[in-house]
Amino acid sequence: MEAVAKNTNWQADLALDFAPRAGKTRLIASQRRGPLTVQRAFYPEGNVNHTYLLHPPGGVVGGDELNININVQVGGQVLLTTPGATKFYRSAGPQALVKQSLHIADGATLEWMPLESIFFPATNVAIKTEVHLTANAKFIGWEMNCLGRPANGEGFAMGTINSDFACYRDGKIVLLDRFATQGESMMASPVGMRGFSAQSMLVATVSDESLIRQVQTMLAGYAPKIWAGASCVDGLLVVRVLAHQSQDMLLLLVAVWRLLRPVIMERQAEPPRIWAT
Repeated sequence: MEAVAKNTNWQADLALDFAPRAGKTRLIASQRRGPLTVQRAFYPEGNVNHTYLLHPPGGVVGGDELNININVQVGGQVLLTTPGATKFYRSAGPQALVKQSLHIADGATLEWMPLESIFFPATNVAIKTEVHLTANAKFIGWEMNCLGRPANGEGFAMGTINSDFACYRDGKIVLLDRFATQGESMMASPVGMRGFSAQSMLVATVSDESLIRQVQTMLAGYAPKIWAGASCVDGLLVVRVLAHQSQDMLLLLVAVWRLLRPVIMERQAEPPRIWAT
């Protein structure tokens, strides 16, 4: 049942600090306020810490503010995901705000792989994501956005989304990406989503030309059902995807991740267990 109103708003903060300890990457410090939390870590591949971010209310409404701060110390290896989609419900006026700040130290790796965000009609939200890399940090991350609920016959005729994704290396910005739409303005635009209802972006620390060509060849095989392309920006691989179904989008991103991970992270792909439930 769709949430339409509530008397109070969630103000939530979650700060997680990961570092190698006794042969594994462990959560050595955490601070939380409000409903954001994490499950117990899993170690399906030895040292790598698989952690699931949880938001028990199940959705975000106008006026909510969520702040997530992740720090991976030198040598840490972390994979973060969510157990399900994040739903942004319609707002009576106030804007919801989500801030995500990811910090990866030298020799550390972070895989940021949340499941999709679903924006209900009349959502009003701002999302600000920052990735802070040091010179030798390794990162693969994505964001997936689904506008409206096409399966229920609901488009995104009303609503406002402002999403900023910024990536810094040694304090200098190397990528700034902005997705903004008022209603279906961006969805219908021939220079926007071209009629698709879902869009995503994957970013990875790789500049290997042969690997980039492999990714481009892979993406071409998904057309015309999915539109996707890949390019290199100052040592970052950027993959952009347009699709009609979130599941199709996820399958494509996972396929790209399976190709990239052995090269970037020097380990074979080990999908999070939660995705199989």
